[in-house]
Amino acid sequence: MTVQEEAVAGSEALEVWIDQDLCTGDGICVQYAPEVFELDIDGLAYVKSPGDELLQAPGATTPVPLPLLTDVVDSAKECPGDCIHVRRVSDRVEVFGPDAE
Repeated sequence: MTVQEEAVAGSEALEVWIDQDLCTGDGICVQYAPEVFELDIDGLAYVKSPGDELLQAPGATTPVPLPLLTDVVDSAKECPGDCIHVRRVSDRVEVFGPDAE
């Protein structure tokens, strides 16, 4: 985990969601973090609940487990569709992804 990731994560709870309108279906996110992301039959990526349930509602979020933070952040950085958003739960500010400051 990089210093920046540690500083952002700290003790803050993070969540991730995917904008399916921008998803290209490359599956890079699934390669990085199959515990968090999954490609559905429609060829698009979705987040999964902590109980491994595919969350297909638009804007559905799932918690980012701290041990998987680097994999989830790498997914957001490498995503060709720029559709993976990681934000703090407390104030909903995006910390990684296309809308991060």
